[in-house]
Amino acid sequence: MQKSFVITITGDDRVGIVDDVTKIILAHHGNVDSSRMARLGGVFAMLFLVSTAEAQEIELRTGLDSLRSQGFDVSIRPTQRGASQKFQGWHSYQIDVRGADHEGIIHEITHHLAQQGVSVETVDTGTEDAPFGGTKLFTMRAKVFSPPDLSLDTLQDELDAIGDELNVDVAIS
Repeated sequence: MQKSFVITITGDDRVGIVDDVTKIILAHHGNVDSSRMARLGGVFAMLFLVSTAEAQEIELRTGLDSLRSQGFDVSIRPTQRGASQKFQGWHSYQIDVRGADHEGIIHEITHHLAQQGVSVETVDTGTEDAPFGGTKLFTMRAKVFSPPDLSLDTLQDELDAIGDELNVDVAIS
């Protein structure tokens, strides 16, 4: 029987970090079904959905736990495949936010989405230098699931109002 795990590993960024981690997963017959990885400041963060035979679970956990002695933080959490079916029948949208960076943008947008019953599937954010003026531009892209009874027009109107308050552009598609 297959078991699935969400594995989170963070550590100081260095060459070969992904190779080292995936070598352990492979050595214990784990398959990376999905992953997200990024360097955030000087830390490299890895998030994996891994499946393996139930008989390999203890060995996989032991192998990954050995990374702790190298300064990694490791979290292994069992999960159920197919849990994403929870939002079947809901509307899938992409939300893009862009504007001058300031505190609270992510919170205000996601708080509003939660109040509307919208579930966040993924969020990617970042900042970049503006072409003029020396300010930082904030960007956010989110994939969300909206309840069937929440219309796109209503969601767009609400996001436009929040965008106006935050002085950012919000687009939904």
